[in-house]
Amino acid sequence: MVFDAPGKITDRIWLVGRREACAYVVGAEGDYALLGGAMAYAAPDLLEQLERFGLEERAIRRIVILHSHFDHCGMVPFLKRRWPWATLTASARSQVLLRAPKVMDSIARLNQAMLRHNGLAAREAELNPGFAGIAVEAVVGEGDVLTCGGLSLEILEVPGHSSCSIAVYVPQEKALFASDAGGVPFGEKIFTAANSNFDLYQQSLRKMAAKDVDIHLAEHFGAHSGEQGRRFLERAIAAAAETRKAIEDAYAATGDVAKATRLVADRIMADAPCDFLPREVVALVAGQMVNYVARNRTAD
Repeated sequence: MVFDAPGKITDRIWLVGRREACAYVVGAEGDYALLGGAMAYAAPDLLEQLERFGLEERAIRRIVILHSHFDHCGMVPFLKRRWPWATLTASARSQVLLRAPKVMDSIARLNQAMLRHNGLAAREAELNPGFAGIAVEAVVGEGDVLTCGGLSLEILEVPGHSSCSIAVYVPQEKALFASDAGGVPFGEKIFTAANSNFDLYQQSLRKMAAKDVDIHLAEHFGAHSGEQGRRFLERAIAAAAETRKAIEDAYAATGDVAKATRLVADRIMADAPCDFLPREVVALVAGQMVNYVARNRTAD
């Protein structure tokens, strides 16, 4: 089953935000965490949904950033101002990146652009994605376990999509919150997002696939449960191998990173839902993957 609209997934998991930029509330009995930071333009939707679902803002005691890309932490400055009691949690690498001026400028600029793209320019001052840095208050890494509403949130380090990526596994729900480290569901296909290191991305997929998963929760286009949830990472592993072969073929045919990048970006955009990221952002991702494959091909 696919959950791609805000609402309850299980008695202890809710999808919130937007279909294309989602996050999750997990927990029970007045003790909740928000997993994922989405984009600034999704914040008004999140607040309306919390009220509609009967989830008290005051009960959200932790915000976990699964990686530091602009489309996964854009709501955080607004939410941290509104929820000063919520402990901001991320990996050690994210802590470093989220206080780097160059990174923060990029996050702010892209979130401002997406606010305007979504018709929220008038609320830009309120939602305010422009900030000096995000202060990570709790650093987590491989093997750490957080607790929330009777649930265990087990931390996995899963680099490859980014150097700072972590996933959260909740054994009580057999739920894996993989963010983009698990790939991005594009309908019947899965987009391989090996931005940082293709080898580590494939290793991380295999690492996550070793968990007993019934629900796979992505931060673009929702969650998959049942047989679709159980097979998601198997399909993501196959998609990554296919994508790597396509990149190798594009580079071999052109002998040029820029030309191969255009071919790969065209391929991604042909499969991407209409509400995915703009082409210029997709082209950056494609370029990072092509550069990595080209460097390794040259080294071989």
